[in-house]
Amino acid sequence: MSVVSQTYSKSRNQAGVTMAFILMLALSGLENLVAEIIPQLEIGPLEIGISSFFFVPLVLAILFNNWWVALAAPIGELIFADLVLGEFGGLGEFEEVVLFTIGLMVAASIARDPKNSFQVLIAGLVGYLVIELPATLIDITKVAIGVAEFEAVEGLPESILVVEGIDFLIEYIVTGVIFGALPAMWLAPRLYGKLEPLLGMKPRDPQEPAQSFAPLWGVGIVAVFVAGLIAILAELGFSIIEWEPEFLDSIGEWWIWVGIALAAAIAAIVLFVANNKKSAT
Repeated sequence: MSVVSQTYSKSRNQAGVTMAFILMLALSGLENLVAEIIPQLEIGPLEIGISSFFFVPLVLAILFNNWWVALAAPIGELIFADLVLGEFGGLGEFEEVVLFTIGLMVAASIARDPKNSFQVLIAGLVGYLVIELPATLIDITKVAIGVAEFEAVEGLPESILVVEGIDFLIEYIVTGVIFGALPAMWLAPRLYGKLEPLLGMKPRDPQEPAQSFAPLWGVGIVAVFVAGLIAILAELGFSIIEWEPEFLDSIGEWWIWVGIALAAAIAAIVLFVANNKKSAT
């Protein structure tokens, strides 16, 4: 292959990664906003609902197998869901960004063949476990730090562990399995080889070795430490940067549709531009 051909191929792949990043950004924000408008079922202290349509970022991460595309999923939620709805938690969001990115890349490394439904199923189950289990443990730690009488009150530690454990199981089954791994194992084989060329990227070769996700484990440990540090600082009275604009309360719940329309428009524009480029090529 000539130098010109190599340069063109590299440039085309970089452009494809950029478009895949933006597409993941928009679709991740869109699915989170749609999940927000679906009512939850409350049973005592427990809430049964859809926190996100996890199969959307899961399928894209498996198809593209790229760190930047995986990173776009939690960032898309921050931009289109948290910021639009005024629920941005400042530095506390760092934990979710790292865990979600690592979880998606773990899933992508497991499902090396997107046409293999069983691999996709296992990838979804393990990937969401990587995301949700550390998050639950961090939440328990935050509660333990925030409640001064955690050990003094009889039965309090056990009750918190039970509630958090049940909450984890509900979240894992509803979001990770029902709206995650199961639809992904049907959708990934059908999109394989169709979506990647549209964005200027080659479909994954099942024979290629999976990308290593070891470098971000250190970042994940740092994220857990930062989350614990934030909980301690909050307990001591230090303020943390948050985004909760008061004007959203006066606007009403229809504001969420602005975010949905914006995310859907960006995703549609990316696909439209990609299709035109493919036709021109």
